[in-house]
Amino acid sequence: MKFQVLSLISHAPHPLTGRLPSPADRFDEVIEVGVAAERLGYDAYAVGERHAGAFLSSSPTVVLGAVAARTSRIRLLTGVTVVAILDPVRVAEDYATLDQISRGRVELVVGKGAEAGHFDLFGLDEERQWDLQREKYELLRRLWTEENVDWEGEFRPPLKNVTTVPRPYDGAPRVWHGSATSLNSPELAAKHGDPLFTANAIQPRSAYASLIAHYRERFAAYGHDPARARVAAGSGGLLIADTAEQAVARYKELYEAKVVQTFRPDLAGKAGYNTPFRTIEDAIADGPQLIGSPQQIIDKLLGYHEVYGHDLQSISVDGFGLARAEQIETLQRFAEEIAPVVRRAAPSTLWDTP
Repeated sequence: MKFQVLSLISHAPHPLTGRLPSPADRFDEVIEVGVAAERLGYDAYAVGERHAGAFLSSSPTVVLGAVAARTSRIRLLTGVTVVAILDPVRVAEDYATLDQISRGRVELVVGKGAEAGHFDLFGLDEERQWDLQREKYELLRRLWTEENVDWEGEFRPPLKNVTTVPRPYDGAPRVWHGSATSLNSPELAAKHGDPLFTANAIQPRSAYASLIAHYRERFAAYGHDPARARVAAGSGGLLIADTAEQAVARYKELYEAKVVQTFRPDLAGKAGYNTPFRTIEDAIADGPQLIGSPQQIIDKLLGYHEVYGHDLQSISVDGFGLARAEQIETLQRFAEEIAPVVRRAAPSTLWDTP
């Protein structure tokens, strides 16, 4: 298995102390953690995109460009690029530029996003979100794989003889489709023979397993080789302690305060927004959160792999308000005590060859 570190660049007061870092300090932290992730041997570093809520990730290309300038090996992903609200021409230009600067290390994860408010912000109809997603992604594909593109669709003016510049560094970057609650993203990924990136962040395992199963079934139905169906999975945050008891004692108040802080009453009952794992004991036992001893986390990751068959596991260390030093310490423990065991037990050929 390969491993990625993801930041959504959350920017909310600490759930216990109320401390809120400045935006500049928060960006510095995200960039430094990305540099540390490369040093510690992680395969990829990802930055999300949010245009509403307590986040600073409205310009992921800028942040990833800063990470690219400080690194040389680690792949740079998004989590997700909200292509449904963006102009595909601009997406093609911006990420091809980043791909050139990083010398071919860019991969996109595209999705319609987890914040409903961004459709209003960009003057778009949320009820058409999947139509927007499909049309804009399919135009992006063409812009990266073709030159002199003629195109006409519903959601932007027609294009005539368009070649976006710069071109990507070495062919079109790989594009994953982010999937959290709907079959639309797995279907679009399967249609085009693209990989699937399941959120695996809030809901029970069975919900994500059904999305992956649909993807694999439809991938084959569209005539693609099932062996080429790549899957990645997120997680609900990482907190490591020496024992299960220490994990509960050390993080219970923090975890449960964060659950209260992030609860969205306006989205109560809507899948994919409010976690049902409201106590740390529930999260450890049944949730996608990676909380506990190294062995507990190894067992959970391999349990997910048994069901998902995934190649790439994403982890996050900045969602609960840990200080920068503790984030990096957590990444180091994971890299030294957990990742090697999981890599051996669940090997993947993702990124092993060009």
